[in-house]
Amino acid sequence: MSGLAPRPRSLPIAPTAAPARRGLPLAPDVRAHDQTWRPGYAVWELTLRCDLACRHCGSRAGRARPDELSTDEALDLVRQMHELGVREITIIGGEAYLHDGWFAIARAIRDAGMTLSMTTGGRGMTSERAREARDAGIQSVSVSVDALEPMHDALRGVAGSYASAMDALRNLRAVGIPVSANTQITHGALREIEPLTEILADQGIHSWQVSMTVPMGRAADEPDLLLQPWQVLEVMPMLARIHPRLAARKIRLWPGNDIGYFGPYERILRGGMPRGHMNSCGAGRTGLGIEANGAIKGCPSLPTKDYVGGTVREHSLKDIWERSPALRFTRDRTVNDLWGHCRTCYYAEECRGGCSWTAHVLFGKIGNNPYCHHRALELLRVGRRERIELRQAAPGEPFDHAIFELIEEDWPAELLEQAKSVAASGEAWVGEGKSTVES
Repeated sequence: MSGLAPRPRSLPIAPTAAPARRGLPLAPDVRAHDQTWRPGYAVWELTLRCDLACRHCGSRAGRARPDELSTDEALDLVRQMHELGVREITIIGGEAYLHDGWFAIARAIRDAGMTLSMTTGGRGMTSERAREARDAGIQSVSVSVDALEPMHDALRGVAGSYASAMDALRNLRAVGIPVSANTQITHGALREIEPLTEILADQGIHSWQVSMTVPMGRAADEPDLLLQPWQVLEVMPMLARIHPRLAARKIRLWPGNDIGYFGPYERILRGGMPRGHMNSCGAGRTGLGIEANGAIKGCPSLPTKDYVGGTVREHSLKDIWERSPALRFTRDRTVNDLWGHCRTCYYAEECRGGCSWTAHVLFGKIGNNPYCHHRALELLRVGRRERIELRQAAPGEPFDHAIFELIEEDWPAELLEQAKSVAASGEAWVGEGKSTVES
């Protein structure tokens, strides 16, 4: 059994997205500051069509957007990305291979000299499609695997999705495409991440990206899927335990942008980054997100409503990048934009509130991210912790979010000493297999 509650039916599983907003304002002038930054990396949603029905899908993928770019329009966007300085692109969905022109688009990206990867749930990554991906020039494919088989299938909404993901890894390797894996850590699957390590390593992956499920889209409908902020005290030591096991097999463990921040394992987990630790949010500075209808935002995960700066059907990509206020927010962010514990944190100037996506989909605004290892440790030192409670449900649209309340409280007396022990030693949480949120 998966242990998941029945899926809520109060919202449509796969809503139809609204067309891209038109007439979004651009600044009249380009500042030198905006020309300094260039998006070296872009994540491109080719279509919102999907062949899975994942409970934690932030985009509520399933149906194509009503106004998705044609193949010819997408090919012109490839040209614009190359001219803007994009060096690497990951194509996603939905499922990218469900776009009729995915092969031609992928081939154009490679012909322009840009590095190309794909992220997939793997359900339709047959041997034939794997050969097509190789012939298109795709250089690496990341397959989503979220837990052991029963839990994975329950999370992905389709029986057999775990077996399909494993088949996808094998099919891709068989045609010579390097493979990696990506995993969202949900509350119910927290204890399945370590057992999953050897399974994925045996599939020949070169890297493994792990992130925490963030309350966007369908995940906002099921708060029980979410880790509580204090559970980073368990997540970070777990990743530190996994790291040497993977390193011994020459596999890179790659924490997502929503994990960590300035705790004792930063050097272990992010020592390869330019500064040897996590930096502030790079949305609109080094990163670019593209929705299937040509809407442009600074990060692919950010909510559409608040962060799309324009569409390439109205403006050039260069003009949107340089002149859209919605893409300038991290370029202009200062410590004065932070609030809560982030405002007074020792690392405030360096971190500037951490992951913008996490903060916004929790609270409807950026500048305070409770999923921070340093912060959880500082609170633990004085016997305190934070938890979130749902206060306003999400409306049920792609890339939407709910509103949560952040509650700071004393650690339960019966758990405090064990929490301190886990934080100090890096040992696994013990006690009938329960995590802190279940106690």
